[in-house]
Amino acid sequence: MTSRAGKRVRKAPAERRGEIVATAARIGLTEGLECVTLRRIADELGVQPGLVGHYFPAADELVAEAFTHATMRELDGLLPPEPDDPLRTFRRFFGLTTSAEFDDVSKLWLNARHLSRYRPVLREHVMKQELLWCRRLEELIAAGTAAGPFACADPWGAATRVLVAIDGASAYVNTTVEHRRTPTADMPRTVAESELGLERGMLLAD
Repeated sequence: MTSRAGKRVRKAPAERRGEIVATAARIGLTEGLECVTLRRIADELGVQPGLVGHYFPAADELVAEAFTHATMRELDGLLPPEPDDPLRTFRRFFGLTTSAEFDDVSKLWLNARHLSRYRPVLREHVMKQELLWCRRLEELIAAGTAAGPFACADPWGAATRVLVAIDGASAYVNTTVEHRRTPTADMPRTVAESELGLERGMLLAD
């Protein structure tokens, strides 16, 4: 395999594929999934488009993989499996999802859901990620209920409603600069406090 500069670079297939997906995920997260093309990724990596096409014959497959890679990384950072302290994890979760740091993720979800109307492969990935995020939140709520801080009879329903509130509050990220200061900015957190039987303000970040 020859790079654009003419230098011969060989990598193991798994390493090369992972590099392609990670690069596509970075571009999708910061610029939009429409910018993920075989040529763009090839340019970023300094290789021929045919090399990228060898791993992803269809650009839609790469776009879908990029979305999953980016959202999985965010999920593991926001809601790690088997947290030691569910209450603290929730506080950190809402502290991050309401910050500017989460804006690119919000934009990615909006972008992916829009493109899913026209790209079946991406739609399947979006649906799987929605289920996975909801399941991870359900597990956190169930753990907190079992340990005592939370009082929730329906962790799955609560998780679904909390994520819908987050999506709703994030829907203005592309058009409203002051979206974090609007009356709806605290809605996801207050919805969660109500669902978990907590007093108002209990999920504010420390």
